[in-house]
Amino acid sequence: MLTAIIDYESGNLHSAQKAFQRMAQETGAGDIAVTDDPDVVARADRIVLPGDGAFPACAGALRRSGCFEAMVRTVRDRGRPFLGICVGMQLMARKGHEYSETEGLGWIDGEVEKILPADPSFKVPHMGWNDLAIDRPHPVLDGVATGDHVYFVHSYQMRMTDPAQRLAHADYGSDVTAIVGRDTMLGFQFHPEKSAATGLRMIANFLRWRP
Repeated sequence: MLTAIIDYESGNLHSAQKAFQRMAQETGAGDIAVTDDPDVVARADRIVLPGDGAFPACAGALRRSGCFEAMVRTVRDRGRPFLGICVGMQLMARKGHEYSETEGLGWIDGEVEKILPADPSFKVPHMGWNDLAIDRPHPVLDGVATGDHVYFVHSYQMRMTDPAQRLAHADYGSDVTAIVGRDTMLGFQFHPEKSAATGLRMIANFLRWRP
C-alpha cells in the first residue's frame, strides 16, 4: 500500500510527511512517499495534495510538475482515495478567484473566494485554532465531533454551489468551509498535521478508509 504526497514546490511538506508516516506506522497502512514523479503518483493507492500559497501559482506549479495528469487519472478514472489540504483542497473547486480567475480540478462544485467576515473584528487571514462544526458524517470523521479544534491558515475559502458536498465548516464571522468531499475525494481547508490529536485521528482514518 503506497500513499503519495505530491511535491509541487508548494508548502512545507516536512510536517505533513512526518504526520502521515507516524499514522501509517500506527495503522499498518504501508509506505508514505513524498514525490514529484508522475509514475509514482500513477501507481499510488491513495494521494495527498498539500499546498500553501496563491491558487493560480499552485495550479500552475502542479501542472508544470507533470503530476497533474497522473493525479487526475489515478483519482478520477481509477477511483483512488484523495485528500487535498489547504490550497490542495481549494484546487478541487471548479475555479478560484485569487488575483485572477483560474480553473481548478472541478471535482467539487464550488468556487474559491476571499474570506469576507460579516464582523469586521475578524481579521483575514483566518489563522489559528477554530472549532469544527460537522455537517455530514463520513468515515474519515469517525471519532471527530462538533467542537473539536483544528488549525487554519488561509485568506480564501471555498464557496459551495452544492451544499451536499460540504462535510464540515467553522464559524469565523460567517461560515467558512472546512471539509469537502464526494466519492473517493476529500479536502481539508485546515492543516491536519498541525491539528494535534484531532488532525492525527483524521489522517489515520484517511489511511484506513476503503471507499
